[in-house]
Amino acid sequence: MTISTIIGLVAGFACIIVGILINGKIPDFIDPASIFIVIGGTLCSIVISYPISLIVDTVKSVKLCFSKNAFDPNDNIEQIIELANTARKNGLLALEDMLESIENPFLRKGIMLIVDGSNSELVKSVMETEAYFIQERHNRCIAVLNTGSSCAPAFGMVGTLIGLINMLVNLSDSASLGPSMSVALVTTFYGVVLANYIFSPFAKKLGVYTAYEELQNEMMIEGILAIQDGEHPRMIRDKLESFISSREKAVLAERLDRKKDNGEEK
Repeated sequence: MTISTIIGLVAGFACIIVGILINGKIPDFIDPASIFIVIGGTLCSIVISYPISLIVDTVKSVKLCFSKNAFDPNDNIEQIIELANTARKNGLLALEDMLESIENPFLRKGIMLIVDGSNSELVKSVMETEAYFIQERHNRCIAVLNTGSSCAPAFGMVGTLIGLINMLVNLSDSASLGPSMSVALVTTFYGVVLANYIFSPFAKKLGVYTAYEELQNEMMIEGILAIQDGEHPRMIRDKLESFISSREKAVLAERLDRKKDNGEEK
């Protein structure tokens, strides 16, 4: 699992707990009715706003935030260079035997297109369309999380208003005013925490992953078209390295050198 997500969740939870314990007690911040209003109301708003299938896809997408190296460009570049070497030595049809070893479905689809003899314009058009709709699907999942981020504080206010109304109804009982006000404010607390600790951070992280995947898809399109054009593997490597950072280039060079030393690449 990616360490940043785990550290963020654990450290954030710890900060909240410590902040509560410095001047108060944990039981003072636990109210079942408030939890029911905020979490239940937020989830119901999401269900009303989006189809169930999209909500399920969103839950699956959140798993990316816990995946280590969800998108590793070096793996794709290594495989593209390997495919380029094979195509250069044995022709494009030889790539058909390597399709099963290609884990990335986007790259596999592109290689299938050039093996089938599609022209470069068709390959580019199909792959760009595929990349566009992958981006759109991710954006819809991000929109679900952003909806949760906006609804949670709103339902926190709903719970607070309910608490204040109940407090005013029992205004004659002065002893209950303090506890009633405390419970009313706890609901707002839940809404703010849920929005800014869960929904918003995960939406932003998925946005980063989406942008990163879009860049990698563009990189793979360039690699696929270069293989189809019969470019030298070294030229393809230089072209694809422009898509990655200096740190990733160093890792890639180390991997390729290790392969070369082991006789896997010539």
